[in-house]
Amino acid sequence: MKLTKHMWRFAGGAAIAALLATSGAQAGGVPKTMIWTSYDFGSAGFAQASAVANAFKKKYGTRIRIVPSGTGIGRLLPVTQRKAHYGFLATETFFASEGTYDFAVTQWGPQDLRIVLAPPTATGITVQKGSKFADGHNLKGVRLGYVKGNPSVNVKTDALLAYAGLTRDDITAVWFGGYGVMKGARLTGKIDGFLMSPYSGITRELESSPDGIDWVQFDPADKEGWARIQKIAPMYAPLSIDNGAGMEKGKPVNIIEFRYPMMVTYADRSEAEVYEVAKAMDEAFDLYKNVNATTKNWAISMAGKTPADVAWHPGSIKYLKEKGVWSAEAEAWNQARLARHAKVIEEWDNATDAFNAWRAAEKKKKNKIKVSEAWPKYWADHRKKVGLD
Repeated sequence: MKLTKHMWRFAGGAAIAALLATSGAQAGGVPKTMIWTSYDFGSAGFAQASAVANAFKKKYGTRIRIVPSGTGIGRLLPVTQRKAHYGFLATETFFASEGTYDFAVTQWGPQDLRIVLAPPTATGITVQKGSKFADGHNLKGVRLGYVKGNPSVNVKTDALLAYAGLTRDDITAVWFGGYGVMKGARLTGKIDGFLMSPYSGITRELESSPDGIDWVQFDPADKEGWARIQKIAPMYAPLSIDNGAGMEKGKPVNIIEFRYPMMVTYADRSEAEVYEVAKAMDEAFDLYKNVNATTKNWAISMAGKTPADVAWHPGSIKYLKEKGVWSAEAEAWNQARLARHAKVIEEWDNATDAFNAWRAAEKKKKNKIKVSEAWPKYWADHRKKVGLD
C-alpha cells in the first residue's frame, strides 16, 4: 500500500458539513451544543473543562458533552475526526503539530492545529514526603509512571530526568494504560512518583494520603540543567509557587510552568465560530474563575498570550485584538509559528514522496519494506536532514 501524506490532517468538506449539521452551530452567537475532549476524570484539565462547560450552560444555554481520555491520542482523535469541536489538550498539541512521537506514524503526520486560548499553569513530579528523590539532581533509580500513547506525559518526564543528565535507562519506567490509574500505583508503592498538576484532585488525594507528597525541585539557577530540560521540552520554564497541594505558604517550591489545558481546534474551523467561542470564554469568565486555583488563569490577559505549543486561530486573534490583548510581539511570534507549521507539513509531504519512491525501488530489487517499521526512522532522519530537529 502506498503511504498517503495526511490521512488525518483534514476531514474534508462532507465531514465538516455533517458535523455542523449536528452541532447546533448557528449564524452569530455560541453554538447551542458542543463536544469537547479533555484529560480523564480527576485531572486538572477535566475539572477546568467542566467548569467552563457549566458556565456556558448557565450563561448561554449551551449544552456541552466532555469526552475524557487518559491518552493524547484519545483526546485528539475525536477532534481530528470532527466528532468533537474542541480539545482541552496538553503537549500532545505540540507533538501532533510536529508529527513526532505517537504522531509520527503514517496515519497521523503533522496536524494543522490552532489555539483558542491557552492558560499558564504548573506541573512537576511528586514523590513520597521525605523521599531522597525530592532533589531533581538525585533521581537515579526512581520508579516513575509513564502512560502508553501519551507523549505529553512521557517526553516531559524524560525532559525532567535530563535536568540531572539522566535518561530512562537510569530509572525504572513503569507503564500504564491511562493517566488516572497511576494514583493507585503511587498509593500502593508500585511507583515513586509521576508527572502531575499541583491543583488536580489526584494530587490533593495523594497529599492527604498517609505518605503525603513532596515536589521534586528543579533549581532555576541551574542553567545547564534547564538547558537540558528545554532541549527536550521547549515549552517548559522555571516556576516558583507556594499555593498547590503539598506546598506551604511562604515556602515556594521550584517546579515547572507550561500551558495547560490549551483549548485547541483545527485551522479550518470557522473563524466566526471560534471568535464567538473565545468571546464567550471571556464573557463567562466570572462564572468559572473561582472554581479552583487554576481557572483564574483563563483570563484572556493571561490565556491570550504567546508563546504556546501551536499558533493561535484567526477567530481568537480577532477577539483578542478587539480587547487589546494581542500585541505586535504576539503577532510576530504567531507568524513564525505558522511558518514552522507550514514547513513541517511541506517536509512531511516531501518525505512521503521520497519514501514511496525508495520503497518502489526496493520492491524492484525484491526487498520488502515494512512501512510501520521503516517510516518513523525515515521521517526522523528526514527531519534532521532538513533542519526541523
